[in-house]
Amino acid sequence: MVKSSASVAAVIATCGLLTWSVSALAADATATTANSSIEEIVITATPFRHTLDETPSIPAKVDVEQIRAAGGASIAGALKDVPGIAASGFAEGASRPIIRGMDANRVRLLEDGTSISDVSDIGPDHGTPIDPMSAQSIEVVRGAAALRYGSQAIGGVINTLNDRVPMSLPAQPWRAEVNGSYGTVNHAGEGAAMVDGRAGNLALHADGFDRHTGDYDTPLGTQVNSFVHGWGGSVGGSYFLGNGDSHLGAAVTHYDTQYGIPSDTTYIDMQQTKFLTRDVFKLDGTLDSLNIDGSYADYQHQERNPDGSVNTTFKNRESDVHGELLFNPHGWLSNLALGAEYQHRDFSAIGADSSYLSPATSGSIAAYVFAEITPAPQLHIEASGRVENQHITGTPASDLYTSNSYTPVSGAIGMLYTASPSVKLGLTAASTGRVPALTELFARGGHDGPQTFETGDPNLKMERANSLEASLRVKQGPFHLEGSLYSTWFNNYIYGDLTGRTCDDDGNCVVGDANELREVFYRQQGAHFRGAEAQASFDLANGPGGALSLNVLGDYTRATLDDGNNVPRIPPYRFGGGLDWKSSRADAGFTLIHYASQNDFGVFDTATAGYNDLSAHVSWRPFTAHPGIEFSIVGQNLTDDTQRYATAFNKDLVVMPGRSVRFVVHAASL
Repeated sequence: MVKSSASVAAVIATCGLLTWSVSALAADATATTANSSIEEIVITATPFRHTLDETPSIPAKVDVEQIRAAGGASIAGALKDVPGIAASGFAEGASRPIIRGMDANRVRLLEDGTSISDVSDIGPDHGTPIDPMSAQSIEVVRGAAALRYGSQAIGGVINTLNDRVPMSLPAQPWRAEVNGSYGTVNHAGEGAAMVDGRAGNLALHADGFDRHTGDYDTPLGTQVNSFVHGWGGSVGGSYFLGNGDSHLGAAVTHYDTQYGIPSDTTYIDMQQTKFLTRDVFKLDGTLDSLNIDGSYADYQHQERNPDGSVNTTFKNRESDVHGELLFNPHGWLSNLALGAEYQHRDFSAIGADSSYLSPATSGSIAAYVFAEITPAPQLHIEASGRVENQHITGTPASDLYTSNSYTPVSGAIGMLYTASPSVKLGLTAASTGRVPALTELFARGGHDGPQTFETGDPNLKMERANSLEASLRVKQGPFHLEGSLYSTWFNNYIYGDLTGRTCDDDGNCVVGDANELREVFYRQQGAHFRGAEAQASFDLANGPGGALSLNVLGDYTRATLDDGNNVPRIPPYRFGGGLDWKSSRADAGFTLIHYASQNDFGVFDTATAGYNDLSAHVSWRPFTAHPGIEFSIVGQNLTDDTQRYATAFNKDLVVMPGRSVRFVVHAASL
């Protein structure tokens, strides 16, 4: 592929500015502070406000600056440098996060604490209706707190926070932000705006975004049909009662996008309208507060041909109501939460692929308890339990209407021990029951997006995961380290089993590749997931002029079935690091990560070659009087490596974007 002169010039500019920033600005940091203070980030996806180092399992939080630098149309891209997180990478508009090799039905995706209410669990070609340009932060939570969100959270919870329903009164009468960017790899134009304000006890919020990207370039040429066009926004408000500790809040959001399926000629036209409520009622005495979150979403997407004609329309209407009663501390019981959740989902499909999954419904009601205990100053204990009843109806390949009921019971306990002021040790054990998903039970035909012919099993049993995780945190002067070792044993693990046959749309299957659709049966057996993840940083310089830090990270996941075969589509191990400079006027940094080859692939799958991923960024805030104005240059895959994701169903047909340089402008009123 012939690279454009603009792209080459942009790469040179990125590298040149990065070199200047790190060398010139580092001269200002002559004094190194041995005990540098790092601002603690509060995790709001747990029942109680905690910093990152106060839970037995290690959480993660990506802030708005990191989201802005990552770019892309999916939240998976914003999480790519978090240890243990990978992406499904099916399309630019359809890439779900994967946690420790677990995806879709084992990772709970939330927006401001409620369900995202989409159909991305129905197929890997279906995107998630959350655009990272509307996010203020993204949190990853594991351990005992994850059980607040049900059996789908075996891998963990990913909560996108956008404050569309204001949770506090703004300190200023109004505040606004505007972002814009241009990307060279796909001629991407992106823009977003947000405004928050207050009028007396009323807090208001509005945001909107627009994205238009073409087919992206790769080292092997243009990846045809990889475009993304989308827009969306929201309007919300909260009225605060009394002294502001209680409020009633609501918002309406809309998401509209079209994106290509790069392994096919079709594209997806997706819309979702969603209503959110978030209410907090402050209580007295033993009780602290009652929190009620709710959402109702009307979702549909159409799978269209290049001429615009519709193949299939998928529809999903979903309600989610979550109530939580928080108690004040009492003796050694430092925190207690009792909660209940109700969910209902109606799914249907009309058109050519409607035979893949007939109309189906699911409904559940659950109750849970989450407690925090402090029996000694150096020991913090978290415990949770959840019981739910789920009722699922649908029509499998037998054409016999089926109604199944399940009652999973789950529990978890975690302990965090402060061995010294600089060392913390954590241990978490959990047993979680997961109900089979709609596709696992009722799939019954061809699905053109992933090019599969799938057959579910309505007799699947409930899946159970028994897990153990150990964590280590070290903060000693300029050195910071956190890491985890984990192991999860599954009973009745549900997976899509490739048979080695291919089928036509009518279900006529033969051995070999004569037909277009790969045959998949959903089956169960035992499985074992285990691995490790870690990240560390060392402050090389920390003084009045700024801070220079060295960062490293790595993760590894191995997953096998009891029959000795590999669990399919597991991410390979990776390791890498880089330098970051931060100051009041400018930031700069680079990261180089090596992704290993994945040779432990599933039956009838193929190996995936390894690659390197070099990224760099430079940000400049030139106006002392207006520090909210920032100009950035962000480079990704600067070595122009050929990158294929081992986690992608279509990896043999799809290459990830090549060398990319993005120019970003951010302006905020302060």
